[in-house]
Amino acid sequence: MSAKSRNELVLMEELTSDEFARLVKRKPLVIVPVGSVEEHGSHLPLCTDSFQAEEICRRIALEFNAIVCPPIRYGECRTTRNFPGTISLSSETVQGLAYDIVSELGRNGIDKILVLTGHAGSGHMAAIRLGAQRAVEKNPRLRVMVLSDYDIAYELLGKEFPKKDGHGGELETSRILGIRPDLVGRSRPNGKTRPPEFMVLPDPEKYFPDGIYGDTSRASGKKGKTVDNYVVGRLCELISRNFGITRV
Repeated sequence: MSAKSRNELVLMEELTSDEFARLVKRKPLVIVPVGSVEEHGSHLPLCTDSFQAEEICRRIALEFNAIVCPPIRYGECRTTRNFPGTISLSSETVQGLAYDIVSELGRNGIDKILVLTGHAGSGHMAAIRLGAQRAVEKNPRLRVMVLSDYDIAYELLGKEFPKKDGHGGELETSRILGIRPDLVGRSRPNGKTRPPEFMVLPDPEKYFPDGIYGDTSRASGKKGKTVDNYVVGRLCELISRNFGITRV
């Protein structure tokens, strides 16, 4: 296999060691997709968060000739932990994964890293940020961005989507309809409750019986593609500004 050409998707998992070494000399941006295995209602797949992050990462990679790392499809999932199918890692494990992966990329000569997670739980995000922070403190040469695509996507709430929308709701259902419509069930549930804000609870699912927040009846693949286009555009702006690199 030869190293990939311009505007061709480069997946680290498909590269040989020699190909990776040659690409590193170009000082590329490296992207780490993170998701979760988590309940998303009766209509969406357990890896909903992973599918979204991986789609955005692939699109961003094409914009910057970046390398996409193999995805991490597990995360820390507190609110949905007691639903069937959710596999939640501890915060310590997530932090350790972030620290080790960022550190190892740095050891391999990578100095620009984007960690993009489709799962945006507060504990999960804090763990990734702490892990990345530890890696940067150890190796100040590293420049690392950590965010969720929902940090951007939720800018559309109260505009293109209702304010009362969230986990597994209209926006998220639309995105999966745009990415993997074959995995979306026919039901369109309406989740009207969510756990009380800022409360630390042993049984959050008690306040979140449907496992989603929002009315999914108006979700569509067209809306989902609009969201993803918005996320990609905003994220490209952030990458160019923060890393000082331009789109190809």
